[in-house]
Amino acid sequence: MPTQIDEVAKVYARSLFELARELGGNPGVAAMGAELREVCAIVRADRSALELFRSPIVDPGQRSASLTRIFKGRVTDTLLNFILVLNRKGRLAELLSIEDAYEAMEQDAFGRVEVDVFTASGSIDAATQTTLTADLTRSLGKQPVLHFYADPAMIGGLKLRIGDQLIDGSVAAQLRRMRSTLLDKGLAGRDAGTFLS
Repeated sequence: MPTQIDEVAKVYARSLFELARELGGNPGVAAMGAELREVCAIVRADRSALELFRSPIVDPGQRSASLTRIFKGRVTDTLLNFILVLNRKGRLAELLSIEDAYEAMEQDAFGRVEVDVFTASGSIDAATQTTLTADLTRSLGKQPVLHFYADPAMIGGLKLRIGDQLIDGSVAAQLRRMRSTLLDKGLAGRDAGTFLS
């Protein structure tokens, strides 16, 4: 689930994005994004790799040598140099946030938008997914990239998160709106009745 991306991560992501586009156009942007996601997947999955990237007690020079040993020949020189610059500047702990920012830029450049879909089960049937995709494409003007998450606390329906916006179409939200409407109408009716008597 995406989190708020800080401004530092956006600045570094923009630098990498522009460099990737300069070196290889849109295919270069996509290839760099895929490579960055692979590196971040390794960092997320391996506690020792995460510690190497985040620990303030590891000497930057030693970390640089370790990073070169780990990634030389496994990633492009461009990405390796980028990682080494982050290390030199003390920003290596930002890599996962940089990945999020880069992905947002990549999606925007290709006319796509990330949409988190929350349901009780974490999925929807194919027909509903097709309808949802078509509706979102029409309303957003971009191709939605759907990510499904289970929220067992939900009774039914779905919630969508698009960037910072939350659209709550859950059964619980519908019931809350219905209750509020009934209370408003009930109170309004009672007030009107008081004036008439």
